Parts: sequence; structure tokens; C-alpha cells
Amino acid sequence: MTLYPITMSQDDPPEDGVDVITRPEEKTKKPPLYKVLLLNDDYTPMEFVVHILERFFGMNGDAANGIMLTVHMKGLAVVGVYSHEIAETKVTQVMDYARRNQHPLQCTMEKE
Repeated sequence: MTLYPITMSQDDPPEDGVDVITRPEEKTKKPPLYKVLLLNDDYTPMEFVVHILERFFGMNGDAANGIMLTVHMKGLAVVGVYSHEIAETKVTQVMDYARRNQHPLQCTMEKE
């Protein structure tokens, strides 16, 4: 059982002899966010990367193409920012799908 201190100001006497107990305001923290990253390799076809971006990250063709080119040119790209559970699910889905299609595509996540 948690007890909270009685808070009253001098200007507010108790009404009808009743003391009012107030709880301190609790602030909830936002959960940490995680970046999902696609890593470049020399074997996964560009079309497959575009397909991954459209299927698992909801990108349209132009956005997926742009991200795919970033991955190709810079070696990696952030493809989304999510809560831990969602980021972990996305990474698992991408990795499983790539393996089922016999591609070595790598997907990872890191705290933002």
C-alpha cells in the first residue's frame, strides 16, 4: 500500500473537516526508439531490396528505389524508426524472408 502525503495550502482550509489527499503527478517516459538498418552486400539484387522496402516498410516505388540506392552507394541506410518490439519484428521478418529467397541481405537495429 502506497501512502501519499497530504498537501494543503494555508489558503484552502478543509471543507467540512475533510482532508484531501492528492497524488504527485506521474510522468510516463516515452519508450526508446530503434533504427532499423539495411546493409549492402554484393549479392542481393537491387530489385529484391526494393521489394523488401515496399513489402515490410510500406514504401512506394520511388522511396524504395531511393533508399535502395543509398544502401548500395553508402553501404547502409536507415529504413525506419520504431519501438524495440516493432524494430525487432521488422528485422526478423526481413532476415527470414531474405533467407527463404536465398539472399544474404543483412538487416539490423540500433538504439536511436
